[in-house]
Amino acid sequence: MNIFSNFSERLPFLGIVAFCFIGALLLGWKFIGSNLNSVEVTVPVLSDPARTGKIAFDANCAVCHGPDASGSDQGPPLIHNIYNPGHHADISFVMAAKKGVRGHHWRFGNMPPQPQVDDASISLIIRYVREVQIANGIVYQAHKM
Repeated sequence: MNIFSNFSERLPFLGIVAFCFIGALLLGWKFIGSNLNSVEVTVPVLSDPARTGKIAFDANCAVCHGPDASGSDQGPPLIHNIYNPGHHADISFVMAAKKGVRGHHWRFGNMPPQPQVDDASISLIIRYVREVQIANGIVYQAHKM
C-alpha cells in the first residue's frame, strides 16, 4: 500500500523536498560559481613605480596569483595577511621569483622560479603588491612563532 494514497497527503512532503532542492541549488550556485581561493581587493591610486609593477605583475604573476593579486585556483592571494611585510619581507618575494618556493601556507603546490622576470621588474612588482596590500589594510605585523 502507498503511504501517500492521495495528493493532499503528499503535498507537505513535496513542499519540503522542493524547499531543500531549491536551497541546495542556491548554495551550489553561490559556492561553485565563485572562486573560493580569491579575495576581494580594493586597488588604490598607484604610484608611478607601482603602475609599472602592475604591468609586470599582470604579465608574469596574475596567471597564478589572480587579477590584482586576489588569488585564483592556481595560486594564493598576495593580498592576504600571511604576506604582510613582517611575515614575508620583500626579500621573500625576491627569492620566490628567483628560486621558486616550496608551498607551505596553501595547498597549491610549489611555485617554480620565474627566470623571465628581471631584478628591476621584481622590485616594481613588490612595490605594486605592497601598495595594494596597504590599501586593503595589510600592514607590517611582527611575526611570532
